Amino acid sequence: ALLFITVYTADGFLNYVEDHCVFNSTKLDDIEFIRSYYYNKLEVTRFSSSVGKYVGYTEYGVRNAEYWNKDTGNLAAMRAAKETYCLNNVGNDHEAAL
Repeated sequence: ALLFITVYTADGFLNYVEDHCVFNSTKLDDIEFIRSYYYNKLEVTRFSSSVGKYVGYTEYGVRNAEYWNKDTGNLAAMRAAKETYCLNNVGNDHEAAL
């Protein structure tokens, strides 16, 4: 799986975003794009291409998910990431694994 992490810290608190692709083959139907938002090692919000929207796991995460799910432009970009981000890179990892 592909993994990219962005880290931000302020006053000892850790906030980071993790993008990754889960796949069994190079076919688009077998690929899932996931973007997770963490605060102090706790996942607060996640976008999954299988679900097609943001889901919150904490009170703060639920509020973020509700707000972000109203932004149709952002949702379209996140749904497209499965093809633009994952599909272009999964072939490299899949070949290396074989």
